[in-house]
Amino acid sequence: MKKISLVVPCYNEQEVIEIFYAEISKVKREFKNVVFEIIFVNDGSKDNTLNLMRKLSKNKDVRYLSFSRNFGKEAAMYAGLEASTGDYVAIMDADLQDPPFLLKEMYDILETGEYDSVATRRVSRKGEPIIRSFFARMYYKLINKISKTEIVDGARDFRLMTRQMVNSVLSLKEYNRFSKGIFSWVGYRTKWLEYENVERVAGTTKWSFFKLFLYSLESIVAFSTVPLSIASVMGILFCFIAFILIILIIVRTLVYGDPTSGWPSTVCIMFFIGGIQLLCLGIMGQYLSKTYLEVKKRPIYIVAETEKDTKDVK
Repeated sequence: MKKISLVVPCYNEQEVIEIFYAEISKVKREFKNVVFEIIFVNDGSKDNTLNLMRKLSKNKDVRYLSFSRNFGKEAAMYAGLEASTGDYVAIMDADLQDPPFLLKEMYDILETGEYDSVATRRVSRKGEPIIRSFFARMYYKLINKISKTEIVDGARDFRLMTRQMVNSVLSLKEYNRFSKGIFSWVGYRTKWLEYENVERVAGTTKWSFFKLFLYSLESIVAFSTVPLSIASVMGILFCFIAFILIILIIVRTLVYGDPTSGWPSTVCIMFFIGGIQLLCLGIMGQYLSKTYLEVKKRPIYIVAETEKDTKDVK
């Protein structure tokens, strides 16, 4: 009998967590000779999410991990993968934007043995703000041009993986994680399923535009060193321009004397070059900060409570 583990990261999802469990319970009926374990990961929620997890853990197919604080979705996914025991492991959002009905098709594809992972991607962004959709498309174009690791446009974290692939993902214990890139980097044969965007069943998204922007920077730094090369090229270019300008200034002074005119353009040039220098320092600072966080070897997450603690209380 095969076993499927569902990893469900949760942050303030009290409106949807019970709805999610009800939907999964319906989908489970489509499977034969398959058992499920649902692992909810409470990422430092400040609402009633943890209490609902405790309530759901009375069901034998439900487990949960509760962090000591908010560590982020990437840490929650890693913790869930690490705690999973299934032959196949899926990552799903609790808001039902990852359609549970796709699980049966994903499982059937993996059972053929032709693929190691079945991943999903949205072919539309219905319901999203236009500006957000525009920047998302631009991000995917940029990351695929500057990175050797392919990041599929519209890719979701929702995917079903074999145990072998999960173990490979877990072997990458880096602190600064970008799972979409990691899934691609480890390789393996992946089948992509396309579907129309599904809006949240309840509640509001926790991903603001600013958080998504920071997350995109995280992925660029994690899977590309091109920004460092750009900083180096710009440094060489401006050194060359400065050398040419010095020669022109010397020649002009010898020919026309030493006029005092031209200070506004000089100030503009100084501000421009100063801005470029700060930009390059910022790029290098991003890579340096990630290195600093990695070398400290801090744990990716800290678990404060699991379903075993709840059962002990009983």
